[in-house]
Amino acid sequence: MYEQDFNRWREILVEQIKSKNLSAIDWENLLLELEDMGKAEKRAFISNLTILIAHLLKIMVQTDAPESMKGSWYSSVTEHRFRIQKDLQDSPSFKRYLEEAIAKAYQDARKLAIKEGKKASFGIRKPNPEDYPNQCPFTIEQLLDEDFYGD
Repeated sequence: MYEQDFNRWREILVEQIKSKNLSAIDWENLLLELEDMGKAEKRAFISNLTILIAHLLKIMVQTDAPESMKGSWYSSVTEHRFRIQKDLQDSPSFKRYLEEAIAKAYQDARKLAIKEGKKASFGIRKPNPEDYPNQCPFTIEQLLDEDFYGD
């Protein structure tokens, strides 16, 4: 059932658990799904950190960008920070993983900020890759502070 109709498999699984029919449970696929679910949540968490950090870097480095561009970065920072806060609220164990997640996210965030900075136009200065720190310049507290925007 798992490979033929995932949703039906899930419904049957829920029924089996509710009725405590533990011997009928498809343990192998249930375990796979639980492991994948954890991986997907961590990937989404790191993805939100990546966008948050990339836009904080852009605000910090591209100080001469027009307000219209900065406005979208500020909005993105707010949105991704809310997502991260929600993840931490729903999965408090992520707090143990936060430092490692930031380290993973930072390298991609830096690459993203550099790549997007190279697309600067309309007389906006194109930052050099060296303008972006090799290590995350933001503390955990700053990344989670809803009033911090790196400028």
